Amino acid sequence: MSEKSLDADYFDRIFASDDDPWDLASSDYERAKFDRTIAALGDRQYRSAIEVGCAHGVLTQRLFSLCETLIALDISAEALDQARERLGSPRGLTFQRMAFPREAPGANGFELALLSEVAYYWSVADLGRAAQWLSAHVEPGGHILLVHYIGETDYPQSGDAAVLHLKNALRDVVAEEKSERHVRYRLDLWRRR
Repeated sequence: MSEKSLDADYFDRIFASDDDPWDLASSDYERAKFDRTIAALGDRQYRSAIEVGCAHGVLTQRLFSLCETLIALDISAEALDQARERLGSPRGLTFQRMAFPREAPGANGFELALLSEVAYYWSVADLGRAAQWLSAHVEPGGHILLVHYIGETDYPQSGDAAVLHLKNALRDVVAEEKSERHVRYRLDLWRRR
């Protein structure tokens, strides 16, 4: 495990060389995982949501249908350009380039925070920062949804280690609603107390 989070250059290089580097728009696996991600939220509509690590907006497009307002963050300018091209600029959807959690929106009152395939890119220190931000900015009764690959990677964390670190850091402020293990990924839904 690395003590340093992956930086914007890493992701900009990936998106500059391939417009769908993880096959998010084309793979049956990703489509099924996104189906399960949206289904995990049930029928609830969210007044305000944030998606950390929106990549080129495939999941963002589906998530936005559940949200009155959605802030979609990514560290990569290349990824955000592709997301804007995919979704345009509908009312209520905002794209922002930020190196979350070192940079984060100051707005309070999110009813949903989605971290899909992103926490394992962060150092232990940044996982701590993310937990602090989530604790301060997700409303009581709001949801935190994490979806992460559980196979081997060369990232700073494994999916399991990243989620466990966040869970331990947030243990006094969240209650577990769902914890699912699938063949290649895990899905964790927490409610802010």
